[in-house]
Amino acid sequence: MGLGMRDIKRRIKSVNSTKQITKAMELVSSAKLRKAKEELEKTKPYFNAMEDTIRGIFANTKGIKHEFLTQRDVKKTAYIVITADRGLCGGYNSNVIKLANSHMAEKQNKSIIAVGARGRDFFKKRDFDFDGEYTQLSETPSFSTAQQISRLALELYKQGLVDEVNLVYTQFISTINQKPTVKRILPLEISAEEGSKGSKTMIAYEPSPEAVLDYLVPKYVDGMVFGALVESATSEQAARRVAMESATDNAEEMIGNLKLVYNRARQASITQEIAEIVGGAEALK
Repeated sequence: MGLGMRDIKRRIKSVNSTKQITKAMELVSSAKLRKAKEELEKTKPYFNAMEDTIRGIFANTKGIKHEFLTQRDVKKTAYIVITADRGLCGGYNSNVIKLANSHMAEKQNKSIIAVGARGRDFFKKRDFDFDGEYTQLSETPSFSTAQQISRLALELYKQGLVDEVNLVYTQFISTINQKPTVKRILPLEISAEEGSKGSKTMIAYEPSPEAVLDYLVPKYVDGMVFGALVESATSEQAARRVAMESATDNAEEMIGNLKLVYNRARQASITQEIAEIVGGAEALK
């Protein structure tokens, strides 16, 4: 019985050490989540303003022809897949990868621009074609890296190497709710009908609406990619915080159960010792 009790004490100590680690990770993720939320709130107005401007061009002009608007026969599709560089964040990575994989199943010819080590490793093991990979930035996205990713996608599209580009990322809804999302960024999905919902004020674009789009669309795609990076970073920290909080709670519950088992074993050991003493005393009479 004594050996069993020592095993239980050793296990309690081990689980307690794990609990301290998960609690520390929970606190770190909480701090990073607050910072990521602030960054997300800063990026949204810029992205919304850029989107409204492009919608306005659609609303105030007719018959626009532009390479980033033209629908092509889709022979090849590029996917920008944003995952984390690390694990321990619940189903965050697997949910994004699962959505990307199911969406790509419908495409005959596809390639990957991987953002994050987890997605890169998953698709490399399955021999997907890669157009690019970016790692060690999932928790601290920068606009300059977003530009590199978006300009790579724009160049692939311009050269006709791909006929559409999809962005796969995790939309941040709340701390306990994150939604994997696929959004097509090239060609642009803003239609004339969507544009007509905007302002009807007549505006002259110089030198032409197409020239304005030449300038705006790359910045719009930059904003789309950066916004997705920031939302994914926020979602990652939220998912990690929830996962570590759950792990800490489970560790506490396990420690409680082990202590109960230990106390029962100790009580049984004491009862047995008392019985042996009483039995010995009776035998001496």
